Amino acid sequence: MENEHAGSRRNQWTFLTNHARVLIAIARDPGVRLRDLAAICDLTERTVQTIVTDLEADGYLTRTRDGRRNRYAIAPGARFRHPAEAGREIAGLLSYLAAPLGAPTAPPGQDRAPGGA
Repeated sequence: MENEHAGSRRNQWTFLTNHARVLIAIARDPGVRLRDLAAICDLTERTVQTIVTDLEADGYLTRTRDGRRNRYAIAPGARFRHPAEAGREIAGLLSYLAAPLGAPTAPPGQDRAPGGA
């Protein structure tokens, strides 16, 4: 017997939202262009522009002009929006997901500085 989740639809879900993907890409490259963000995230430029506007409006990032380009800064202390993660900062997730593949990461709650200082 097949349920409603069977078939091709079942294989199309992902762990991260488009907003998370865009924020991670910005964390990796704060000077990234919207065109490049769209390609990285497999979204349209218009969708990426809307997401960046959402993230800026809700205080997750700031956008400043640097010549003809934008430069983004992720807000320190920004917290997850969903009640299940309420009170937790997004910085830990971003540092983990924005790090180059294979880069060592400290377990949650441990200081990365040598000697624990």
